[in-house]
Amino acid sequence: TKVILGYLEDISDGDAFVKAAEEAASHKPVVILKSGTTATGLKAAASHTGVIRGKETAYGAAFKRSGVVRADSFEALFDYAAALTLQPLPIGNKVLIITNAGGPGTMAADAVERAGMEVALLENRTMTFLREKLPREAAVNNPIDVLGDADPERYVIALETAQNDPAVDAILLIMTPQTMTQPAETAIAIAAALDGSKPVVASFMGGRDVLPGRRELSVAGLPVYDTPERAVAALRAMYHYSLWKNRPPRQITHFRVNRRRVERIITRGQRTGRLMLGEVKGKDVLSAYGFKIPSGALAISQEEAIEIAERIGYPVALKIVSPNIIHKSDMGGIQLNLNNAEAIEDAYDLMLLKIKKRAPDARIDGIYVEQMISRGLEVILGMNRDRQFGPMLMFGLGGIFVEVLKDVTFHLAPITESEAVQMLKSTRSYAMLEGRRGQQGVDIQAIAAGLQRISQLTTDFPQITELDINPYIVSDAGTEPIVADVHMTLTPSQ
Repeated sequence: TKVILGYLEDISDGDAFVKAAEEAASHKPVVILKSGTTATGLKAAASHTGVIRGKETAYGAAFKRSGVVRADSFEALFDYAAALTLQPLPIGNKVLIITNAGGPGTMAADAVERAGMEVALLENRTMTFLREKLPREAAVNNPIDVLGDADPERYVIALETAQNDPAVDAILLIMTPQTMTQPAETAIAIAAALDGSKPVVASFMGGRDVLPGRRELSVAGLPVYDTPERAVAALRAMYHYSLWKNRPPRQITHFRVNRRRVERIITRGQRTGRLMLGEVKGKDVLSAYGFKIPSGALAISQEEAIEIAERIGYPVALKIVSPNIIHKSDMGGIQLNLNNAEAIEDAYDLMLLKIKKRAPDARIDGIYVEQMISRGLEVILGMNRDRQFGPMLMFGLGGIFVEVLKDVTFHLAPITESEAVQMLKSTRSYAMLEGRRGQQGVDIQAIAAGLQRISQLTTDFPQITELDINPYIVSDAGTEPIVADVHMTLTPSQ
């Protein structure tokens, strides 16, 4: 057996599945078709993480962790199986396209980039050689267009040259039926020229007109597909499996933390039935696990609020503290940049007035007075405990953007540093983290460390079912990120 194929509807023991799949995938590719991807009726969750995360996201994260190649159709299941069975794995993601028609070559190049792979840049000596051997009208960059009247020899020249170019990791051969096309003869010549050094897939387009060529390629063990898009998808599956198979050993960082302090907070919350740990207790928990928390304290009167502000220093922010109010800004429960006692008095009264009007039944535990945080980029770090797979970590842009843009990524805990960094890189907003057009980037490693700390916290304490740090204020390298707000949910005591 060279490849394991599976059809999956649901599983009951996520941890056992991940361990078994990881063990199997370490020896041979595992390709799974998962059905039931449009589940409806999921209960609304209280946290941002829970709202965005769906059941299929958990399966996606589990497959990624365990090295499973996911197929979204029966067609893809067998497409991937053919490529993984018949061809060597690529060592990189740079694809060369050889075609006898410009249009399909361009479409293939588009498909390569959409798949997150790269159109290979050929070495100068490769293009020089091709100019000498191919007709003047042929395109010798990438895609290599051997022209519509190409005979078998032109395909062989392009293929052998590509196999010898170190800038090429994988090769896609395209044929369309034209007046002088020789499908069978070309396929036989291609098969003889394969050296097995790189994965090669083909797309012979044209139905019955190219059927003899497709048969010859199949006999020779070269995967052949109806369209370039299917061929590229197979290459992508091979590349992702290659990345997983050649990943570095997983090393989980264990930070020095105060577990006993967190145990006391959680035990007290469960005993009293206060399972929604708001900002005050939530920040206590995060502080025990090494997160930087701005100075602040809970006030139950204007006088206390002013006293706290003068102790920690202006400017300050006021935040409503209520187990019934999660998204404070929506309820008018946040007042920022207060610079004196008079501003605090006005903001205090205004906040309570808004809350009474918008959430009249909410229980108010007080007003949290907190030192204003210097500017930075707002991101969200989150966790939602999946029933089958355990803690699901989340990263994305924070503040209001998390639900507007939904540019978030998920990963199973526990998580390594490299996996945390890869979470960041997999978002569309990663360019903002790096910095563009004169804008300074933020400390990538510090964000990754925050994800690792959440991973450790939620692995240590299965009583935590949901956790949102939003926003988490990050800035340039050397400046420690700050927790601006946090929500945490516990399981009831057993």
